[in-house]
Amino acid sequence: MLTQAPKGTQDMLPDEAHIWQKIEKAMRDVCALAGYREIRTPAFEHTELFLRGVGDTTDVVQKEMYTFEDKGGRSITLKPEGTAGAARAFIEAGMPSQPLPQKLYYSYCPVFRYEKPQAGRLREHHQLGVEVYGAKDASIDAEVIALAMRVLREIGIGDLKANINSLGCPKCRAKYSEALKEFLRPQLPHLCETCRSRFDRNPLRIIDCKVDSCKERVQGAPKMLDVLCDECHDHFEQLKGYLTALEIPFDIDPGIVRGLDYYTKTVFEIIPKNGGLTICGGGRYDGLIETLGGPEMCGIGFGMGEERLIGELRARNCLPEAPRLADVFVVTMGNAARIEGLKIVKELRDAGIRADMDHAARSMKAQFKYAGKVGAPKVIVIAEDELARGIVKVRDMNKSEEVEVQRNTIIEEMQK
Repeated sequence: MLTQAPKGTQDMLPDEAHIWQKIEKAMRDVCALAGYREIRTPAFEHTELFLRGVGDTTDVVQKEMYTFEDKGGRSITLKPEGTAGAARAFIEAGMPSQPLPQKLYYSYCPVFRYEKPQAGRLREHHQLGVEVYGAKDASIDAEVIALAMRVLREIGIGDLKANINSLGCPKCRAKYSEALKEFLRPQLPHLCETCRSRFDRNPLRIIDCKVDSCKERVQGAPKMLDVLCDECHDHFEQLKGYLTALEIPFDIDPGIVRGLDYYTKTVFEIIPKNGGLTICGGGRYDGLIETLGGPEMCGIGFGMGEERLIGELRARNCLPEAPRLADVFVVTMGNAARIEGLKIVKELRDAGIRADMDHAARSMKAQFKYAGKVGAPKVIVIAEDELARGIVKVRDMNKSEEVEVQRNTIIEEMQK
């Protein structure tokens, strides 16, 4: 057990680090162009934050949270998603009084859920996400979807579409809940135990049940889109118009309810056009800040898992190529040459050139072999003879050609 990672976790190994770095860089670059600023929140929060924010009828809260009591007797939970923590930080830092909207993002957010590990979703996984507070118009909904699409394209995942729906506001949600309960009541004995427990408290969650028998029973259920109030209907129509103007392909999917209680109005998922796993999901949460004790404030955001993105890149056979470890490798023979080699490596690195040398006391032959393994296209050779003459030898590993270069011009030669 000492040498085995806990179930549902995995290491990010050096051979894969460049993939994570590319994904996170794309997120940072795209968000910066749109005026989003980075936020980082703790890996754990007070449990009440998720009970109030995420919703105590959700699977996340009921089944999946890692909750424990700390030494001070406080109930603490490893965060199961990024939005509630960002909302708490937004309130605590007094950001509602700053110029609105506040546009935030995170490019590396560990989240923890106790569930059966599955493709792209581990018990510890990592999310990219954005949170926007104080923007009422549907144009920000379209911007957030467009931003997610652009991040995915920059990563190398294209050919996508957005599936959108509206969950309405509390006013029309109450009307819908009554219509849905009327439809579901005859089906109640045939639903799973979890769905029966949701019937009175949150019937909308029944539509999102993954049990096949329940999915069959809710076929033909009334649609939220049919009972939207005028304001929510207009907001949804505006969103469709904005997405069309931005040339973002989308379908309307009344079955999208997302898994968290804080969503209102717009909800969306981004999937490959030819089908497959959801790559990104999000939506509005116009009542969340107020629920957590802040002022009345609208919000919208999205999240996407880095592990799932890597899986999608792998499935498309478009993982980025790993960078070579060194542009120049310095081979030395003798103590005096090793000292000079250390100096040359430092000068190369100071000049922005990736450089390395042997630190394992290998023979010259073994040093050349190692230089080939790290992929260095140039090798600088220093021995006693080269030191005495004030020169070094530079070998082109691809052409197997070697030339002599003055020691005091080596940096300029390598920069060429």
